[in-house]
Amino acid sequence: MMTLDSLSKMVVTVNSQQPSGRTVMAAPSVSSSSVSSSGAVAASPAADPPTVPRRWWALGAICLSVLVLGFDGTILNVALPDMAVQLHAGTSQLQWIVDAYLVVFAAAMLPAGLLGDRFGRRKLLIAGLVLFGTASLVGTLTDSAATLITVRAVMGLGAAFIMPLAMSIIPSLFPSAERARAVAVMTAGMAIGMPLGPILGGLLLTHFWWGSIFLINIPLIAVGIIALLLLVPESRNPAVPRVDALSAILGVGGLAALTYGIIQGPTDGWSSAPVIGSLVAAVLLLVGLALRERTQSDPMLDLELLRNPAYRWNTLAAVLITFVLMGALFVLPQYLQSVLGNSALGTGVRLMPLMGGLLVAARVSERLVSKLAVRGVITGGLLLVAIAMFLGARTSIGDGYSWTALWLSILGLGMGFTMVPAMGAAMAVLPEQRAGVGSGLLQTLRQCASAIGVALLGSLLLGIYTGRLHTTGLPASAAHTARGSVSAAQAIADQLHDTALAASAHSAFVHGMTMVLLVCGIAAALSALLIAARMPGDTPHGTHDAGPEATLIPGAGEVAHTPADPGQSMA
Repeated sequence: MMTLDSLSKMVVTVNSQQPSGRTVMAAPSVSSSSVSSSGAVAASPAADPPTVPRRWWALGAICLSVLVLGFDGTILNVALPDMAVQLHAGTSQLQWIVDAYLVVFAAAMLPAGLLGDRFGRRKLLIAGLVLFGTASLVGTLTDSAATLITVRAVMGLGAAFIMPLAMSIIPSLFPSAERARAVAVMTAGMAIGMPLGPILGGLLLTHFWWGSIFLINIPLIAVGIIALLLLVPESRNPAVPRVDALSAILGVGGLAALTYGIIQGPTDGWSSAPVIGSLVAAVLLLVGLALRERTQSDPMLDLELLRNPAYRWNTLAAVLITFVLMGALFVLPQYLQSVLGNSALGTGVRLMPLMGGLLVAARVSERLVSKLAVRGVITGGLLLVAIAMFLGARTSIGDGYSWTALWLSILGLGMGFTMVPAMGAAMAVLPEQRAGVGSGLLQTLRQCASAIGVALLGSLLLGIYTGRLHTTGLPASAAHTARGSVSAAQAIADQLHDTALAASAHSAFVHGMTMVLLVCGIAAALSALLIAARMPGDTPHGTHDAGPEATLIPGAGEVAHTPADPGQSMA
């Protein structure tokens, strides 16, 4: 299939002669179920599956499955201002609309992968698509923020099955010589949805109601399901460990309680009983999860991997950049639409410098790594992120879009120079038989960072916004609505022709946004210094000098030659 083959060459160049420490790719999401209880992986030609004649067409079907996740990652943010007005949703509810998806996605991804390995990967991938599509259809008909939050949680559960199982099918389709290219094609398939999401969302919102952003998922999912049934063979591995239901419950409950406490803090008060209770419960549940996982012979979340310094610091860099990205994408559409007065389509187009910078940096980061080493590129990327955030923090109410475009471009470059090398280097230091577990842990921590980033930075924004907004003279109900979000305040100001309220809302929101960006900049700068000082360096040949701690990962330096299920390890 020439189209997919050509695309894969554009995305990644595979050099089989490279040392493992210098292989840098955008690591896709993989469940911990990728590794069997024996820890063996398909590392030898003997483990290659029988040739599937239409495997590249089958890969196209898988790409359609993950494309909906790429769209969802960015299209929702453009619709937040419209949701605030049409659903009467405050900032806290907007945070939950984003976070309900991320919390369930992060916590359910690893057990979903185990279930797919045991009962059939194609079967449960299709089930995940059906669940995601059904929730999307219900979302188009929703007329309240509370119902939409529930719908988003169900969509997160569907996504938790789609992502890891789509990846775990690839080894059952492709021989080892073609798997890197197949992974690159699938990663590109999901990445295409990220820059197209804001533009497509803007087009839909310009001509239709806000629910149309979910309706676009239905035809993609329908075509994807049909293609999976016709082109992708079933695969499973009954030998994988059973799902630890208690660990899954602890993970979902702990992350949900932490998110609830952070989001409700500014509105209910940080000293209120529900907020304190949820934060204490979060600590107890997450500590319980960590202690339980340490006692399991086949843990879903193997925290022991973090004892390796190279894996630990590269994972930290990837998690931080995810935290910053989600915080920026939460505040930027509201600023561009409600403060600068752009349409939904105009907002989507004006986010392109961020995506453009990210894609440019992703293309050249591997060449820079070969010259400067991973630590140098990641440190430079984090410094670029810090510079962009500090420039953004200087935004004033009278600034136009040109200033925003400048720091958005720098932010995109910094993210590309940090994300791609960090994720690739984190996976490169793991032994092959731990690659699935390591990738699962990395992706789970990134999804957690997304949820916490929206909760924490959104709460900071809301606290500053409500504290500086002047609602004197407004009816009590109008004042309460205006304090919910800048979009709601703008709508009330338009109805009442109250220019003073609009000016106050814009000023309060911009001040809150600059504080959010300042916090992100300080975090990025401190992280750059920490990475430069503590991350293990690279040898001239590209292998990571991880020091004596590298041996703390069981199996480091070993190569598994035991034939195993071809759907196991994928990084």
